[in-house]
Amino acid sequence: MIVAMFMEFPPFVIICGHYGSGKTNLSLNIAIAEAKLGKNVTLVDLDIVNPYFRSSDYDQLLDIYNIHLIASKSAKGNLDAPALPPDILSVFDKPDNPNDFTVIDVGGDPAGATVLGRFSNRIRQKGYAMLYVINKNRPETSNAQTAAALLPEIEECSRLNATGVVNNSHLMGETTRETIVGSMRFARDTAARLELPLVMVTAPREIANDLKQKNTFPIDIYVKTPW
Repeated sequence: MIVAMFMEFPPFVIICGHYGSGKTNLSLNIAIAEAKLGKNVTLVDLDIVNPYFRSSDYDQLLDIYNIHLIASKSAKGNLDAPALPPDILSVFDKPDNPNDFTVIDVGGDPAGATVLGRFSNRIRQKGYAMLYVINKNRPETSNAQTAAALLPEIEECSRLNATGVVNNSHLMGETTRETIVGSMRFARDTAARLELPLVMVTAPREIANDLKQKNTFPIDIYVKTPW
């Protein structure tokens, strides 16, 4: 079985989820996949609260694929003071172009999503998908009830509604086929509680074909723990 290497997305894709859900790695993979399709890709790093696992830490990787990075100047350091990147308005002000594609990596809690709320009206006008990333193997979101409980807060703060759930259950480099298969009931239950579709199941590229899951999104592991 050959799984899809990419999915169809609207002009703006917002990636949100709890700390440790893997949303930054997913943001990088989606941005690179779209760049390989010939899109003009911009990755906006709005994770200005958490000093770890920021998309802006991978600027050299993004340069390889000509992906434009927008990030606050403090994002490269360990500063927690929120500071919006000054050129973020550029993604909204330029004329509509069907070849333009923007990924927004949002902070991992409602406080991070508040930043996104400043641009909610413009994002609606452009057209967007907001993907809620879940990981069964994080203690804070290890069951469907706790995983579903966070999203309404993020939606309220961002003034945007999620459009789908992504099962990104992983154990970093220890992820196996059984890790993902064993998380599927959790993912379906979470999506059902939220009344949202389970639009994507991520898997390391080397095991993606073994899942036999039609909405599998093969990913490369770019984000690694600093310890």
